[in-house]
Amino acid sequence: MKYKDNTASQSFDLAGMFTLALRLVTGWTYFSAFWRRLILTNKLDPDTAGYIGEKFNHFLPNALLIKPGIEYLVSNEQLLWWFMLVFTIVEGVVGLLFMLGLFTRLMSIGVFTLALGILLGAGWLGTTCLDEWQIGVLGIAAGFTIYLSGGGRYALDHYTGRRAINEKRRNIFSIIGSCNLNLSSKALQRTALTGAILIFLLTLATNQYFHGGLWGKLHNLSVRPHITISNADLKNNRLTFTVFRDQGADVYGSFLIAIRLKNAQGVIMMEKNAEDLSTMSQQQIQNSYVSKVKTGKHSLIIPLGAKARLQFNDSVLSELPEGTYKVELTDISGAQWEQTITK
Repeated sequence: MKYKDNTASQSFDLAGMFTLALRLVTGWTYFSAFWRRLILTNKLDPDTAGYIGEKFNHFLPNALLIKPGIEYLVSNEQLLWWFMLVFTIVEGVVGLLFMLGLFTRLMSIGVFTLALGILLGAGWLGTTCLDEWQIGVLGIAAGFTIYLSGGGRYALDHYTGRRAINEKRRNIFSIIGSCNLNLSSKALQRTALTGAILIFLLTLATNQYFHGGLWGKLHNLSVRPHITISNADLKNNRLTFTVFRDQGADVYGSFLIAIRLKNAQGVIMMEKNAEDLSTMSQQQIQNSYVSKVKTGKHSLIIPLGAKARLQFNDSVLSELPEGTYKVELTDISGAQWEQTITK
């Protein structure tokens, strides 16, 4: 039996009423992103602190599946700006219409998609708890739930749907709006159960992948900074290597206060202290992404997701004999990272 009778209409009205709080709160979480970035302050200005493109860059190091797309965008700043603008507008439209209950089911697909993007890109972030992962999985669950329930009586769909008087228009509106879903009782039960199970499995899988939440050792990659050193090269009087900040909190950078080159016996052959690093020229720092490695007052600052090729010229380097050396970086916290290099 299909849900076309008056009892079915009442059931969907009740379902939409029961999920009203969920729809309003979820809608605000997305509309508020638009409100914060464009109305309360301008976070789409690349030249100001808090530029949303840099926040997007923070997703890069440990994103799941969509990492190549993020890297492409943060490597092309103009394209990234347009993407952030469109993304912000989409969040605003989806969030507002979701709260109003206009084209509710279509907007719930938008909520589901936006939440999935947040989950895959930023599910590993969160210094004190699993912030972005929770936002992602709850947004996915909310989008799916509201798609099934529709907006109910407290939605604009309830009034606009009455105009879909013929069967074809009503069937279309049931998919994008809030009318009764044109499914049998058994099909509706299977859809709800299958969707719930798949979303729960996605929740468990991402919880384990990002945080080890099911078995093994729990980990939070947002707590302590970590820097990967790669492509170190030592020729003549020049030392070059690439740094990439792939872990740690997104609200502050890693502060390098020392870079040393040691020989195989651990003897320091070259050292750059905090003052040297804080006065590096722009020619010595070749950034790859929108989040940039830059000099600070007392250190070299490496924000989360930043990647740069660093260059140091020193006459002592040309006098080094052939052999194995070690590049060692020291953070203000005392953490150290190193890579072996052969001349």
